[in-house]
Amino acid sequence: MSFYKKIVLFFILSLYCSLCYSDLVKPALIEIVVNENGDVNVNIRASIEALLTGINGRYKNTQDAPNAEEYDKLRHMDPAQLAREFDKFKQKFLDEISIIDNNKDKISLTIKKVEIPERGYPKVPRISVIDLVGKVDLSAQSLQNYYPLAFGDSVVRLKQVNQKKQLYHWSEWQWIREDKYSEPMSLTEVVAHKPLYKTVFNYIELGFKHILPKGMDHILFILGLFLFSSAFRPLLWQVTMFTIAHTITLGLAMNGVFDLPAQIVQPLIALSIVYVGIENVFSRQLQKSRLILVFAFGLLHGIGFANMLADFGMPDYAFATALISFNIGVELGQLTILVVAWLLIGLWFGKRPWYKTLVINPASIVIAVIAFYWFIDRLDIGFFNQL
Repeated sequence: MSFYKKIVLFFILSLYCSLCYSDLVKPALIEIVVNENGDVNVNIRASIEALLTGINGRYKNTQDAPNAEEYDKLRHMDPAQLAREFDKFKQKFLDEISIIDNNKDKISLTIKKVEIPERGYPKVPRISVIDLVGKVDLSAQSLQNYYPLAFGDSVVRLKQVNQKKQLYHWSEWQWIREDKYSEPMSLTEVVAHKPLYKTVFNYIELGFKHILPKGMDHILFILGLFLFSSAFRPLLWQVTMFTIAHTITLGLAMNGVFDLPAQIVQPLIALSIVYVGIENVFSRQLQKSRLILVFAFGLLHGIGFANMLADFGMPDYAFATALISFNIGVELGQLTILVVAWLLIGLWFGKRPWYKTLVINPASIVIAVIAFYWFIDRLDIGFFNQL
């Protein structure tokens, strides 16, 4: 086998092995509310299925976890069944989490209620709500929250409430990615808004990470565009159209103009990738009509971005800044994919006479097959479970 063929075969096998993935576990959303009487209410939105099985954010593919089968079994339980399973875990849950004040005194917490929604669309993790209550001494100046990394990443903020005066204040979100306490959250004064540069940096990072390494469907889509048009100018036009489109739908969706359920959006995103892969194989040259299709697909992918960003939340005082920064992060992720692909493939083989036969066609077929698998899987019709 020639050197060039070995390179192409290695690329195809690497692509296939790295892109067959399953659902990712989202970070727990934790909101702590403290009123003027010292009453503490903690609202935790998390996947109970992930808590029970210990599958957290360290698994890029939930199927790689040692108890992935149990995780899938729990996801298909009705609320009553899952509640009975969680009852066995409640004491461990209370023992592991912690809220302390600035004097390092631990607040005693009890579980007030657990709300588990209906099964819904299992390709998106079911988010249950766990409500805790406690009491804090009114002399406390601040609180810190601890949510074990073994339970997954967490995002936490605190709300101060004066019910008599009808006053309240939310702290900034903190995204905790390490096994440690959050930064102190004030109880006594209005917390200054996060500096503009921190908002910009945080949302650029969030957008970039949504593409690399977490956005495998978006990675496939961008690679599909690259394979058929590795020349800079046509590729730039396609990426520009895609960017404009997903920016439009992301902005509209985040402002509540419209919303599409994940069980519609996610299969259609997979189908858009299938189309790009198939078109790469059967088209001899890039058609202008592809710009229209890329724009339409961009609108669809923008809704997917919005579904993720809605879970994380947007600061009211800097909505536009956060939205633009997130888009910048997404574009930096996409450009990184294109640059790496060009350095590895386009630079060396893009002008070879056999490029379409040995690179575009086989790689596009792999992309289409993987995306079609996702399409069927995301329909949740149990097809693969019957095989």
